[in-house]
Amino acid sequence: MTTTDRPLALVTGASSGIGLELAKQFLSNGFDTFIVAENEKIHAAAEELKGLGGEVYAEQIDLTDRQGMTRLHTAVTTLGRPLEAAAINAGIGVGGPFVETDLEEELKTIDLNVTSTVVIAKWVASDMVQRNKGKILFTSSVISRAPAPFQAIYGASKAFVQSFGQALRNELKDTGVSVTTLLPGPTETDFFERAELLDTKVGADEKDDPALVAKQGFKGLMDGDGNVLGGSLKSRTMGLGSNVMPDAAGAEFNRKLSEPGSGKDK
Repeated sequence: MTTTDRPLALVTGASSGIGLELAKQFLSNGFDTFIVAENEKIHAAAEELKGLGGEVYAEQIDLTDRQGMTRLHTAVTTLGRPLEAAAINAGIGVGGPFVETDLEEELKTIDLNVTSTVVIAKWVASDMVQRNKGKILFTSSVISRAPAPFQAIYGASKAFVQSFGQALRNELKDTGVSVTTLLPGPTETDFFERAELLDTKVGADEKDDPALVAKQGFKGLMDGDGNVLGGSLKSRTMGLGSNVMPDAAGAEFNRKLSEPGSGKDK
């Protein structure tokens, strides 16, 4: 196929981790792919992705900034091609006691995880509905299913993504646009270091392979699934268990995972 014959996909937060692996899935399955992240590693990621079968477009854009969100929309529109799929994946977190954590970092978490998700989804979904065709993947988290002490803002932001994604799925059920939410368990990415969670149980425990999570998410997206519990059997069981756990019990469970110092016995 020529470049213009191939469908186009967007992946945010694609410089590493699940986002990078999602880009590999798209490229290996017949898509050209537009990747974006706020750090300069996005350019190295683009080099790594070359040769997987499709065209790679890469932009370094800070999506915590409204101007950055506008830049992304402009950059994608400039290609003159419709998006057939979008993986709205970018996310960050802050670990630690809420009364001690940095407010600006938490507001930045909300800007990326919540605000940019809504802004990007607005134009992506609107364009897809006009064409009556498209697929949207939101990266949520198993942490969205229960309160998350010591990751309070991150957990709440992912609960937003989960609820928003499933509400949008229902709204669009009679269109040609499908919406899928991916709920990974703890995954081997740089998230835990950036969120200062390395001294916690969840930070110290063995984690899932991002390539596996991305493969599961991509398959669910292509199949039109509503929710995809990603990762190992242990992680997927954790997600299922959270569905029936009362909030107080869920909060205690997550506290044991994320409380500072809980990983020192590992």
